[in-house]
Amino acid sequence: MELRHLRSFVVLADERHFGRAAVRLHIAQPALSQQLKQLERETGARLLDRSTRRVELTEAGRLLRGRAAEILAAVDRTSADLGLLGAGRAGRVRLGFVGTATYDVLPHVTRRVRDELPDVELEVRGELLGPELMAQLREGDLDIAVFRPGAAVTDDLEVLRLRDEPLVAVLPGDHPSARADAVDLRELDGMPLITHPSGYHSTMQPLVLDVCRRAGLDPHVVEVGETGTLVVFVAAGLGFGLVPHSVRALRLDGVAYVPLSGEPVTAPLVLAHRPEPAPVVARVSALVAAVTSGPGRDASG
Repeated sequence: MELRHLRSFVVLADERHFGRAAVRLHIAQPALSQQLKQLERETGARLLDRSTRRVELTEAGRLLRGRAAEILAAVDRTSADLGLLGAGRAGRVRLGFVGTATYDVLPHVTRRVRDELPDVELEVRGELLGPELMAQLREGDLDIAVFRPGAAVTDDLEVLRLRDEPLVAVLPGDHPSARADAVDLRELDGMPLITHPSGYHSTMQPLVLDVCRRAGLDPHVVEVGETGTLVVFVAAGLGFGLVPHSVRALRLDGVAYVPLSGEPVTAPLVLAHRPEPAPVVARVSALVAAVTSGPGRDASG
């Protein structure tokens, strides 16, 4: 049973007239009659009662008309869905964000995907550490990772540099420099430093500690697992932190984000995926790049 025969039968069943149906189908009337005969042979049932004045559906014809419409609608939906998949406009994408990009980049990306790619199913994971993102990407548990690069990046992944973000100090709201235009790190000497985990767990801590050492600080380090926790600890007066500019999107009472004085220190933000990504992964990656282009958003977004 050919799809073109089913399409022709649906039109004929709706028109109840061979001449009008043939015109709609852009075929000759004898060809339409031949298609109907083939359908009746294949189904073993008479589908139409024909007279010189009118064409009426038999009980079998009414059954086939309903089923044919369902079949053709399913075929059309499948064809459309495959077209969207091929164009990268449909499918499922698992996207992970490092903690310092969770509060600013993640919401902008998800809104952009929802607006421009409504048929894409986006699974988002935030507040992950860079090495954890790399592991999930290599194991196939993520399709795209947005993170701060470090030793974990190797040639088995395709990496796109998104932007460089200046570091800012996170200070308790009652600190003397909380309302300053900029803060010299030497003013924070003696305060504990709240950072992400040490060693291979985080790519941010080595950068932060290097900045402190170059400023002549050797602070007591308090490690936390998530950026949100880091900011909460600062709000509680337990120390200060150094984070990329985009973390300012995480607003919290009792916290001030203050630029560093002197030469800006930046933390790069990159996107990675496995080589030869599916069309939908490539399209979402392009949207992430478009959303994050530039030096970084301020807290107002």
